[in-house]
Amino acid sequence: MEDINGDLNANSRCQSTGDPQLDKAVHQWLTWDKNQWTRAQVESLVAANRLDDLRKRLCSRMSFGTAGLRAPMGAGFNRINDLTIIQSTQGLYAYLSRYFADFSSRGVVVGFDTRGQEESGCSSERLAKLTAAVMLSRDVPVHLFSAFVPTPYVPYAVKKLGAAAGVMITASHNPKEDNGYKVYWSNGAQISSPHDKEILRSIEEQLEPWSSSCWDEELVENSSMRTDPLTQINSCYMDELSSLCFHRDLNTSCPLKFVHSSFQGVGHVFVQQAFQTFGFTPPIPVPEQKDPDPNFSSVRCPNPEEGESVLELSLLLAEKENARIVLATDPDADRLAVAEKSDGCSWKVFTGNELAALLGWWMFFNWKEAHPDPADSQKVYMLATTVSSKILRAFAQIEGFHFEETLPGFKWIGNRIHELSKTGNSVIFSFEESIGFLCGNLVPDKDGVSSAAVVAEMAAYLHNKSLSLNQQLHNIYQIYGCHVSKTSYVICNDPPTIQKIFSRIRNFDSERSYPKTCGGVRIIHVRDVTTGYDSSQPDLRSVLPVARSSQMITFTLQNGVVATLRTSGTEPKIKYYTEYCAAPGHSEVSSLEEELRKITAALVDEFLEPERNNLIRRCI
Repeated sequence: MEDINGDLNANSRCQSTGDPQLDKAVHQWLTWDKNQWTRAQVESLVAANRLDDLRKRLCSRMSFGTAGLRAPMGAGFNRINDLTIIQSTQGLYAYLSRYFADFSSRGVVVGFDTRGQEESGCSSERLAKLTAAVMLSRDVPVHLFSAFVPTPYVPYAVKKLGAAAGVMITASHNPKEDNGYKVYWSNGAQISSPHDKEILRSIEEQLEPWSSSCWDEELVENSSMRTDPLTQINSCYMDELSSLCFHRDLNTSCPLKFVHSSFQGVGHVFVQQAFQTFGFTPPIPVPEQKDPDPNFSSVRCPNPEEGESVLELSLLLAEKENARIVLATDPDADRLAVAEKSDGCSWKVFTGNELAALLGWWMFFNWKEAHPDPADSQKVYMLATTVSSKILRAFAQIEGFHFEETLPGFKWIGNRIHELSKTGNSVIFSFEESIGFLCGNLVPDKDGVSSAAVVAEMAAYLHNKSLSLNQQLHNIYQIYGCHVSKTSYVICNDPPTIQKIFSRIRNFDSERSYPKTCGGVRIIHVRDVTTGYDSSQPDLRSVLPVARSSQMITFTLQNGVVATLRTSGTEPKIKYYTEYCAAPGHSEVSSLEEELRKITAALVDEFLEPERNNLIRRCI
């Protein structure tokens, strides 16, 4: 990319908008921003008198959601660009230097994915180098990966290298227009409260770029305080990954063929290596999707969670190659989708909850083989976010290990893993329903690379027993009870409408009164994590931490259905989750599914009112 530091005298030529507050924001932007493309974007908006657009971009700032800072790339204080990344890193530096006495020796890890936007002069690699430049300008050691890596490599490196923190430049599975700034604490988990709020406060105190060094990508190449951890971390990761391999001999002779799509992101090389670590022949890559492409040209949406509609090329290749299993990692390789060829010609695309049932069973099955003493299970845990399936709870009740729920977002799981490890406990499996899995505790974050290898081994083992993944899933339901779930969303691009929807739910029939029925079925408990209310608790207080910055209400119905409405922390969506948990031996899956379908439809229509509120229903 050419030198993007543009003409700084342009500020003096910029006309007034007629709004003094907006003029001040424009002046501030043009005074500080040295990127010629993002400067030009602001200048052209001023020239075109697009004041609403300017206000949206310049009169608010980003905040930390469930995955750090995430926003569209482009000019503006509430977007991802050179200036906001420099500002964020200055704030991060200020907070870390106050918190860690040894910060200047521990340093930070910085990684990046393959995103980019030409019209903003913005790429993940450039933003990672600017992140490094800010730290290096203050004589802080930086472990900057020299090439793109999966997101889990950053928290893994933080722990392995003893760094104070880590930053990953990624927007994961978001649309191509977006990018993000994901921060990890010294324990390898994503930052949570109070660190996120304190870092935001520090950012707001450090808005003006310190010096021209902060814009100097060359610092990365010339500074003796910059190291490249890629070779060491990749080698260590693959070595430790072998601890999750339980049947290597079986893998080496496995007749199954696998197809893998990396969704035009970072995953191809790393999944190939992970398969080799497990003794497998590497999976067959989808040729159109194995190499990085920031435009994601071959997919309608770079999110494998969307299912069969975005897995089309993978499934076509699998048919051609006679492969029974398709694996798809999202663009930053921290999540995994799986599909299996059913008898006949159809494909079964597993939901995140179904895959978790299989992986949870598999991890405990192999743990039990190595620990036959039932007393050992007292130190074993599995974790899931509260909007995910309760299937692990059913496992724990029957098998005698511990299960805990966390708030949505893997940052809560990562931090809980750290806390449990301090008291000698072992977390052998964790998940969130949005196809985020962690087998073992190799990394305190979700990991699509290791999960892909583990799923392949599980499939190989089951194939050797003449079982498919789907057949084993039904075996699990027979033993632990059928868990039928539905997860989807509506899109709402107007934040006041979201506030109005949730306010109506909290004042449904009268003031401070939640709905009493859903689809004609009585609601017996309501938990509102946003306000801290839980009708099932003696003191009416939620056991989960209060999360006032987002909306989340859970309803427990008389028929056993659990339904949750929540806002996304990364996208303009209201998500809804419903699950029917049946007792062991209950095999009438179709009747459970029909009942759940009715409740889910009523939840959306009665509580969200999509037509009245101009919500966009998910296209499947």
